[in-house]
Amino acid sequence: MSEKINKQSVIPRALAIVWALVVCLLLAHNAYLWLGKRITPNTDILALLPVQERDPVLQQSFAHMVDSAQQRVVVLVGATDWEQAVRAADAYQKILVTRPDLLKLTSVSDQAQNDWLSTFQKQSLGLLSRQQEQQLRTEAPQYWTDIALAKMYSAFSGPKLGSFQDDPFGLFSTWVQERAQETPVRPRDGKLFVSNAERQYVLLPLGLVPPAFSLSAQEAVLPLLERAGAAARQVSPSVEIIRAGVILHAAAAGQQANSEVSTIGVGSLIGIILLMWLSFHSLKPITLILLSIGIGFLGAVSVCYLLFGDIHLLTLVFGASLIGVAQDYGIYFLCNRLSADKSLDSHQLLKRLLPGLSLTLLAAVIGYLGLGLTPFPGLRHMAAFSALGLLFAWCTVICWFPQLISAGSLRSGRLVSAYGSVLLHWPRLLLNRQGLLIILVFTVLVGAGVSRLGVNDDIRLLQTPPKHLVNDQIKLGKLLDAPTPVQYFLVRGPSAEIVLQREEALKHKLDGFIADHTISGYQALSNWIPSAQTVAERRKLIDEKLLSEGTALSLLAGKLDEDPAWAAKIRQHLLGLDSRMTVNAFLQTSAGDPWRHLWLGQIGTEHASIVALRGLNYANNGLQRLAQASEGLQGVQWVDKVSEISSVLGRYRAYMGWVLGAAYLLVFALLLPRYRRHAWRVLLPTLTASMATLGLLGLAGQSLQLFHVLALMLLLGVGVDYGIFMQEHPDRRNATPWLAVGLSAANTILSFGLLGLSNTPALRAFGLTMLIGIAMVWLIVPCFTSSEVDSQTDYAKTN
Repeated sequence: MSEKINKQSVIPRALAIVWALVVCLLLAHNAYLWLGKRITPNTDILALLPVQERDPVLQQSFAHMVDSAQQRVVVLVGATDWEQAVRAADAYQKILVTRPDLLKLTSVSDQAQNDWLSTFQKQSLGLLSRQQEQQLRTEAPQYWTDIALAKMYSAFSGPKLGSFQDDPFGLFSTWVQERAQETPVRPRDGKLFVSNAERQYVLLPLGLVPPAFSLSAQEAVLPLLERAGAAARQVSPSVEIIRAGVILHAAAAGQQANSEVSTIGVGSLIGIILLMWLSFHSLKPITLILLSIGIGFLGAVSVCYLLFGDIHLLTLVFGASLIGVAQDYGIYFLCNRLSADKSLDSHQLLKRLLPGLSLTLLAAVIGYLGLGLTPFPGLRHMAAFSALGLLFAWCTVICWFPQLISAGSLRSGRLVSAYGSVLLHWPRLLLNRQGLLIILVFTVLVGAGVSRLGVNDDIRLLQTPPKHLVNDQIKLGKLLDAPTPVQYFLVRGPSAEIVLQREEALKHKLDGFIADHTISGYQALSNWIPSAQTVAERRKLIDEKLLSEGTALSLLAGKLDEDPAWAAKIRQHLLGLDSRMTVNAFLQTSAGDPWRHLWLGQIGTEHASIVALRGLNYANNGLQRLAQASEGLQGVQWVDKVSEISSVLGRYRAYMGWVLGAAYLLVFALLLPRYRRHAWRVLLPTLTASMATLGLLGLAGQSLQLFHVLALMLLLGVGVDYGIFMQEHPDRRNATPWLAVGLSAANTILSFGLLGLSNTPALRAFGLTMLIGIAMVWLIVPCFTSSEVDSQTDYAKTN
C-alpha cells in the first residue's frame, strides 16, 4: 500500500518538474525574442488577406502595385502664394535631409529633364498622340505644311524640342504634351508644382529607406515628419501640409492595436483580480490564475514564432482576449477545491475532474481551430496562438495546481455563498405548457431577428484609418490625379510585344470612358513604348502622309524655296532615327523610373503588365462598366481587389457556417460517450445562445459578416465548457459548478466586451457577438441541467 501511495505522489511531482523545465525554456526563449528585438509584431493589414492561390500572376500584380506604393511618402506643402509655399517647403526639407537613413527626397533638375527628353527624341518617329494619328489619316498635306510653317515662325506655336529637322511637323512636341497630361505636376523653379483654385503646392516625393511596416521605422519617421511640419509652420503659420503614405496608415494601425492590447489585456486582468478577490479573499488563487494565463501567453508566442517566423499585431490584440478563456481551467479546479472534502487531496481531486477538464480543452480548441480553416494567414495565426495558449494554460493547471494548492487552503467569501444560493431558485426548462410557450415565443423572436439579418462582407471593415489620414489621401488623390492601386487592368501574353499590343487594344476602348468622364485617364507602358507593330504602322503612315515626294514635306520645301534635296535629306534623317526602344531598356532610364510598377515582366511562361486608371468615377455604375471593357479582349483581365476579397469573405462566411454546423456535430459526438442521453443538455445552451445572438443582431439592424460567424465558432468552444461544468455536478445543492461558470463567464464577458469597444469594425463585431453569446449561455445553462439521480446513473455506467 505504501509503495502505491509513493508511486502516486512521485508521478505528479515528476510532471511538475518537467513542466517547470518547459516553463524555463519558454522564459528563456521569450527573453531572447523580446529583449533582443528579434520579434517585431507585423502591422501589415494585407497579411490578414487571403493569398490568391489559383492565379499567381494576378496575386503578383497586386503585390507589385502595393509594394511600389508602400515605400513612398508624398508630402504637399501649400500656401496661397507660391513664394510662401517654397519657403515653407525648404524649411520642411531642411529637417528631412538630416536623416537620409530614413527618407530620400527625389530631386528635380534641368539635366534630368533634358535626359528625359533625349531618351525619346531618338525614337520620335514612332511616337504619336491619339489625335495626331487620326489627323494623319484624315487631313490634307497643306494642313501639315501650315503647322510646320507656324512652328518655324510663330512664337506661340508650342514648345520647341530639339532642332527643326528632328521634328518639322511638331509630332514629337505634341506627344510630349500629351504625356505631360498624365499628371498635373509640373516643374517650377527647381521644385515640383501643383495647384488648385485655393492654393499652390510644392510636391515633395519621398522614398522610404526602411520597410514601411517596421515598428522602429514608424517610431522614427513619424516624429521626423512632425518636426518638419512644425518647422514649415514656423516659417509660414498658414501653410497647409498634406501627407500620404502606407507608413502613416501602418503606424496609425499599430498605435490603435497597441492601445487596444493595453485596454483589453489590462481590463481583463483587473476584472479577474477583482472577482477572484471577492470570491476567495486571498492573493494565492489570483496569483495562480495569472500564472496559468502568463505561461499560456508565453507558450503561444514562442511556438507561433517558431511556426510562422513573425506575429501579427492583431494576433496579439486577439490573444489579449485569451485571458478571458484561459482562466476557465484554473477557476474550475479552484472552485472544486473550495467545496471538496478536506480528506480528498488535490491529486485525487484532479483525477476526478480530469475527464471534464479534458473535454473543455478539446471543445475550446475545436472552436479556435475553426479560425484556422479560413484562407487568411492572420486568422490562422490567431487560431494557432489561441489554441496553443489554452493548451499551455491547461497543462499548467494539470501539472502545478495540485502541487501548489492543498486541501483546506482556500476559503470562500460572501459573494460565493450569495451567488451559490441563486441556483436553488433558478428555473429548469420543462416540456410542460409553460415551457412550450417559452420555446414558441423564443422561436418567433429569433426567426424575426434572423429574417432581418443582412450581410456585409466589405474588406474595408478590417481597418478604419483615422479620419485625418483619409481626408489627406482624398485631397492628395484629387490634386495629383493619382491612380488607385486596387482597381486596374491586368494584361498578359506570351511575349512583351503581345502584351503591348493587347494594351493598345484596351486603350482604344478606354478612350470612350475618358470621353464620358468615367475615368480621367490611364497609365500604361505602351503610352511610352508602343508595340513594334504600332511603330511600324506609324512610320509607314508618316512616310506616306508627310515625308514621301508630293506630300507635306515637299510642299514645305516649295514654300521655303528649298530644292528637293533638302526634303530628301530631312526624310532620310527622320527615317534613320532609332525607331523603337525595348521595354527593359526604357525601364533602366530615369524616364522609366516612375512607370516601373506598371511592368510585371516575365512570370513563368507569361509576360504581364498593368494598366492603371486615373480619376475613377464610381457613380453611374462606373466599376461595372469598366469591368465589361475587358470582354472580348484576349489576355485582358479587370482586377478589383476590394470587390474580389470582399467576395472571398462572403464565400468563407457561408463556408464557415457549414463548418460551425459540423463542429456542433463533432462536439456532440465527443460528449456522447460520457453523458449519454444527457449530452444534448451540455450542448443545447450554447446552440440556443448562438441563435439568440443572431436574432438580437438582426433586430438591432446589424449586418452579418465573417467575424460574427467566427465568434459563434469560438462561442461553441467556450460555451460548451459551462454545459460540461454544470452537467458534471447536476446537484443544485452543490454550487461549485455554478460558481465556476459565473466566474469564468464574468471574466470572458469582460475581456470580449472590451474587444467590442475596438475601433476596428471586424474586432468589434467579434467582441459584441461573444459578449451577447456568453451572457446568454450563462443565463440559460442552469435551465438545461438534469436531475442528479439520472446523471449519476449515467456516469456510473460510463465509468
